[in-house]
Amino acid sequence: MKMKWKYINLLLLLLVALLLAACGSGGDEPEADSETTSDTSNEENEADTSEETADSEDKMTLTLVENAWSASELNVAVAKILLENELGYPVEVVSLDENAQWPALASGDAHASLEVWPSGHAANVAEFIDGAGTVENGGLLGPVGRIGWYMPSYLLDQDPSLATWEGFTTPEAAALFATAETGDKGQFLGGDPSFVQYDGDIINNLGMSFEVVFAGSEEAILAQLDSAYSREEPVLFYFWTPHSIHAKYDLTRVALPEYSDECYAEADSGGVACDYPGDDLFKIFWSGLAEAAPDAHTLLSNMNYSTEDQIEMIAAVEIDGQSVEDAAQAWVDANEDVWRTWLP
Repeated sequence: MKMKWKYINLLLLLLVALLLAACGSGGDEPEADSETTSDTSNEENEADTSEETADSEDKMTLTLVENAWSASELNVAVAKILLENELGYPVEVVSLDENAQWPALASGDAHASLEVWPSGHAANVAEFIDGAGTVENGGLLGPVGRIGWYMPSYLLDQDPSLATWEGFTTPEAAALFATAETGDKGQFLGGDPSFVQYDGDIINNLGMSFEVVFAGSEEAILAQLDSAYSREEPVLFYFWTPHSIHAKYDLTRVALPEYSDECYAEADSGGVACDYPGDDLFKIFWSGLAEAAPDAHTLLSNMNYSTEDQIEMIAAVEIDGQSVEDAAQAWVDANEDVWRTWLP
């Protein structure tokens, strides 16, 4: 019996020893592997984070110029979203007059402006692009613009001759558009004095008894138009397309003498006596952008959308009351197939 218990005890001791050995080899090794894997993963994550931080720190801050009209602000907002989210650039936006932006780009204080109307910038193109080479032509934006003279279409019911410039040469036309500010002369409502405008020259050279009164801004023109339109009063004003007002109001573009290069060759001497030309809107860049930020340069050079795209965004802001940022983001969200082709 003692022998039997002796063998039983011996067997129990062997089983305990085997169990302890199994626990030791089965528990310690995976624990060590987990620590090793965790350490390796942490090291890789730290390396990735370090690289991303370094990449972000290496990106220069890009300065985009917006001008004093909605379409320009929207172009910049679209570009800002893509430069920041797709390429990782910090972006600053500065508001500059369309003429003041040229020396700012030439000096590198600004890096891109995304909507230039060529009809008013022949001298700037000659000086900064063709001459000094300090500003680069960034290619076409896509929309085609047209500055002109506009009035509510209901005025044609009163006088159909107002459809063309000849109708504005009569004393009756001057009296119809006269205001307290202009006295016996008719009022022509201009925009911001810094806008490209030859209306004073056109009026003088075509023999009209009208006077240009500057509203001061796009918003001020729209406010006066809205006020006159609500009461069906006469108003003749400087404006352009593409713009949302053509969806909101029934407007007629006054037919001026047809544009010619010869007519605009007299611009510096006050000799313009014809219509504004159609404008293929284009972009301009600081000449060092391609070297300093080649991927950003590629995106902005490729940026190109339709007149309809632009009008859709403008209407969202000016008719639907969206912010510029929200309207731009909505366009980006809905048109990935378009802007993906702009990326490097």
